[in-house]
Amino acid sequence: MKKRLQISLFAFFGFLFSIVVLTGFSQDNDTLSEKGYHFTMEKQIPATSVKNQYRSGTCWSFSTLSFIESELLRMGKGDYDLSEMFCVWHVYSDKADKYVRAHGSLNFGGGGALNDPLDVIKNYGMVPEEVYTGMNIGEKNHIHGEMDAVLKGMIDEVLKNKNRKLTPQWHNAFDGMLDAYLGKIPENFTYKGKSYTPRSFADELGFNPDDYLYFTSYTHHPFYEKFILEVPDNWSWNSFYNVPLNDLMAIIDNAIDNGYSIAWAADVSEKGFSWKNGIAIVPDEDVEEVAGMEKDKWANLSKKEKQNILYNFEEPVKEKVITQELRQKGYDNYTTTDDHGMHIVGKAKDQNGTEYYYIKNSWGTKNTKYDGYFYASKAFVEYKTMSILIHKDALPKSIAKKLK
Repeated sequence: MKKRLQISLFAFFGFLFSIVVLTGFSQDNDTLSEKGYHFTMEKQIPATSVKNQYRSGTCWSFSTLSFIESELLRMGKGDYDLSEMFCVWHVYSDKADKYVRAHGSLNFGGGGALNDPLDVIKNYGMVPEEVYTGMNIGEKNHIHGEMDAVLKGMIDEVLKNKNRKLTPQWHNAFDGMLDAYLGKIPENFTYKGKSYTPRSFADELGFNPDDYLYFTSYTHHPFYEKFILEVPDNWSWNSFYNVPLNDLMAIIDNAIDNGYSIAWAADVSEKGFSWKNGIAIVPDEDVEEVAGMEKDKWANLSKKEKQNILYNFEEPVKEKVITQELRQKGYDNYTTTDDHGMHIVGKAKDQNGTEYYYIKNSWGTKNTKYDGYFYASKAFVEYKTMSILIHKDALPKSIAKKLK
């Protein structure tokens, strides 16, 4: 009886201990869960699966084709996986011709602009990813370092004009290099039991490149007019409508609110951009108080210590107020450059009510908090947007009138 009582008391106190431990653990977890950014999605546009451009400078193809795939979903055309490397092949070939005609006074490399895939569809058609992967060198991912260097070396040798005049074969030789690295473009193919050419496949998609508009926002050209955006990767000299910053943001918001996504060219080379944390922000470096820190303590921190706090992404911080002048300064002094193309597919708010945009990237789903997506604050989008691409029906009527 005594032994049984001892066992019962042991079990009872063990039970109490477990409750205390579990309760403490739960409280610790609740405390931990309160840290960081917490987002509530307000509007999300359907999108296809996240792709991986890997070690290639072809974000412009991945982002715009992701946008087009969302457009096909919106139009009820179905779920498509279109070939990014089909666009890369044709853009490189066209760029080579323009580079030679410009006597080398043109940016030549793997980069491009949002309009390039639409121009490819219009001029050459399109093929599905399964028909043309561009994986012709035995790798599992896109690795373009050698290809980019070889193509640039070849085209520069053509420019040296050692025959004292260009041969009629240089472009065929250049396209042969593209075939070697990416594979030969199919003239005919079968997809889901039906025969196509790139032209007939694109026509069947029902995607009309002429239904789309390009926008930017800078003060060195008049507003509500078009101009050729002066960035290196705009090799085709595409024109963009120039609108004030408020109108640019109104276009983005109106598009998302009405079920349209946006192809987005922006600068992600900022300290406020963290792929690991899935966040892009513009902290106010003049902030006097961060995360509850007393003013005098903040004033005594070194610049490096302040930066560590401002960019630790542990919880929301105060952000800069973005103006038209600040945007222009970033563009003029090269702190805002055209370094990445992405796809805006939604809007959200953090726990403080700050607005964010939900961004689909093309860096795969590994080593990322949100499975290939990230959240860019409204301030970041205001500050670092180079240009956008939208369907014409996503344009607010009031702004359409201003553009005549």
